[in-house]
Amino acid sequence: MATPLFAAIQAGNLGQVQALLQAGTECEGRNEEDMTPLMLAANLGHQKIVEALIEHGADVNAKNTQGWTALMKAIYNYGLDRGFPGIVSILVAAGSEIETEISYGTRPLMLAAGYGQAEVIELLLAAGANVLARNEGGLTARTMAEYKDYVQVINQLYEAELRTNDHFSGACSSKGAAGASVIRFTQNPRR
Repeated sequence: MATPLFAAIQAGNLGQVQALLQAGTECEGRNEEDMTPLMLAANLGHQKIVEALIEHGADVNAKNTQGWTALMKAIYNYGLDRGFPGIVSILVAAGSEIETEISYGTRPLMLAAGYGQAEVIELLLAAGANVLARNEGGLTARTMAEYKDYVQVINQLYEAELRTNDHFSGACSSKGAAGASVIRFTQNPRR
């Protein structure tokens, strides 16, 4: 059942959305697809509407039955073949959980990597998303990007992995090792 609020969001009518919210319309209802108004606005890329809904108390961490949040809906819209970095930024700033898992242990960073969303990935990494996290199949965000040959994203995630302290746990390194010595090789002069 489409309510006037969902219809206004679908149409991208900010004025109508604001009027409905000012009149006391609840912003936590669900549509036929189990989306909240915030999820729908985020998925359609309506940034000003997202801001208005958050301002009126929309729950940025509300989940649908599959566990998807507004943040995940903003990461990529399959029908429009794009993500919405500006909305991701707003949702993260408003307290969206960046490590929420959906089916198979997939997290927002993995979702963005699987769709090649470099700008979204940069925002999630800056917010502290765990680049080394694995899903239930042992895949990381970089692995998901590798399956689709998203070269820019693969490089971006690889560099982020290198910046983590525990990425090279157990690797040969003298950094921080007590009593580590540097060995210098010199050429032995011939006699």
